[in-house]
Amino acid sequence: MPNYAVVDLGSNTIRLVVYEVKHAHERTFTNKDFKSLINDKVMAGLSAYVVDGVFTQDGIDRAISVLRGHAKRARYFNCEKMEVFATAVIRNAKNCDEAVIAIEEGAGLPISLLSAQDEAHLGFVGATCDRTVVRGTLVDIGGGSTELTRVEHDRDFDNASLGQGSLSSFAQHVRGILPTGDEMDAIAAALRTRLAALPRPDAYRTDTLFGIGGSVRAAAKMHAQATGATSRPKTMTKKEIHAILTWCRTDPDAFAHTALKASAERIHTLVPGCVILLELFDAFGAERLDVCKYGVREGYLIERMLR
Repeated sequence: MPNYAVVDLGSNTIRLVVYEVKHAHERTFTNKDFKSLINDKVMAGLSAYVVDGVFTQDGIDRAISVLRGHAKRARYFNCEKMEVFATAVIRNAKNCDEAVIAIEEGAGLPISLLSAQDEAHLGFVGATCDRTVVRGTLVDIGGGSTELTRVEHDRDFDNASLGQGSLSSFAQHVRGILPTGDEMDAIAAALRTRLAALPRPDAYRTDTLFGIGGSVRAAAKMHAQATGATSRPKTMTKKEIHAILTWCRTDPDAFAHTALKASAERIHTLVPGCVILLELFDAFGAERLDVCKYGVREGYLIERMLR
């Protein structure tokens, strides 16, 4: 069975996943048609290398270094294809084109730059490869942006991107490691402004959110750690997200100790991600969040590499 390598060049992490694919020439794919052989994540924090909207040379060098390491690891799996895609941190930079060329030349790898609509759509393709979503709103809280997709009858519509994610919120609004109450309020206010600028904000109103990405998984891990659960929940409620944020406001020291156990590498982005998530709950009138296992990487594999 052939192997395919996907590298997600994100705002917070650069992740390599090598998939073993059973039937590489099918017309449709589900999660039963592939499995991951390696899932290697590097917390590169590329959003921190954006200064006045420009992706700096230090950021380019950091991306090149990580990509070279991922390419070396992927070679051990004799992959049929290896592809790299980049998202908000590069897409939103003023020097986007120059940064892509520099990284491609330095790493020796071509880069597919996803548009905001591409990213949201591929998140939908990945999220629905193991489930049927009749109706709801899919949210992907990344490091540098938050993607929204309205789902009706198992199809995606109104794919949109908000230029605010968990890491960019941390970088712009937080002075320490955990945000203060005022800093949480500032993150929330910034997101509300972006939501109000959407062409059709009411299109996303729903009872149920479907969440993908590291920030959603980190929130689920934090809830599991706080409640003593043996595994992260597949479903969370608005009340549970609110409880996480209230705990951070009222007892930040105890919160930090638990957060380190739940998701140490995301301790600085956990709370900003939860603030964004709670604002989405409020804005869209939702009460429930289903945590999806798959997302943009699987969508890219299915739609860009296999189909």
